[in-house]
Amino acid sequence: MASNVQTRSLSDLTSARRGALIAYRWLLLAFLLAGAAQIFLAGLGVFSITSHGASTDSAFGPHRSLGFTMAGAAVIILILALIARPGALPLALAGVLVVQTGLLQSLLAGLADNAALYGGLHALDGLLALGNAGFLYATARRWRS
Repeated sequence: MASNVQTRSLSDLTSARRGALIAYRWLLLAFLLAGAAQIFLAGLGVFSITSHGASTDSAFGPHRSLGFTMAGAAVIILILALIARPGALPLALAGVLVVQTGLLQSLLAGLADNAALYGGLHALDGLLALGNAGFLYATARRWRS
């Protein structure tokens, strides 16, 4: 029975593309793990404010710092995707990941100071970014060693 999931071999790639694809996979996995930590840090920040009266800046500082780190990682993911050339869709989604983490997250978090709706959109965009990264990771795993 034929499968419509195409698996490609890493041995067919040049050494630069192979190395970039391997780094791309690992960085996507690290991005996903950091995303899980982001959710934990957001919850920790909310409950630090409500139960301990911590200031917003101190409660969400780790969440904010990790978010900026993830935005930088998204840029590196895009660069690695450009080198590895995993396909048109993964390249486009890597670009979307940069916009989601580098622009939208900061914009929505800043707007949330004036309207809670933007805070909800900030959380939703974060989940969509993790879904995007999960899809990119799954498609990158189709390459055989």
